Order: sequence, then C-alpha cells, then structure tokens
Amino acid sequence: MRNIGIEVKNPDKECEDVNCPFHGKLPVRGQVLEGMVISDKAQKTVVVLRTYLKKIRKYERFEPRRSKISAHNPPCINAKVGDVVKIAECRPLSKTKSFVVVEKRAS
Repeated sequence: MRNIGIEVKNPDKECEDVNCPFHGKLPVRGQVLEGMVISDKAQKTVVVLRTYLKKIRKYERFEPRRSKISAHNPPCINAKVGDVVKIAECRPLSKTKSFVVVEKRAS
C-alpha cells in the first residue's frame, strides 16, 4: 500500500489496477474535490456531481453552481451511485478523465 500524500482512509481491498493511486503507479497532484456519484455505467469510470458557491462581485452575493466530473474508479474502492466520494487530480487518463476516486463514504 502506497502513501499518496493526501489524508484519506486506505481501501480495504487489494487490486491489480495500474491506474490505482494506492496499488498502481498513478501519482496524484493538484486539486482534491468532493461530490456525489450520479452515474457508474461506464467501465471503471464514475461521474461525480459537484456543487459549489460562486461569488457574484457586483451584487456581493453567492450563487450555487454545479459541475459534472468524470473520474477513474479503481476496483479496490468501487464507488456506486449515491456515494459521496473524494476525488484527486491526476494526469489525463483519457479524453475526459483527469481525476481518480481516492475515498468513498457510503450515503
């Protein structure tokens, strides 16, 4: 089990995935975001819905915004729809995937 440099709980299972930050050789760097899994239909991929507040300077108020982020889902974590997950930025794994799931909290 590798130390990935982020304060997260290590997964219970082992896996043979090369793109797993814990058991493979994928380094993580940059942003660490949190959101809810809304789709797990693609193979080894989840879509994470992230909601955040954006400040509108003119009116000095905040407005809620949301974005969908595709992330790699290693077999040792295996996040499902409805789980709240923590994702970390990594090198681009495909055209749309530049994040990997590093922690799961069942909800």
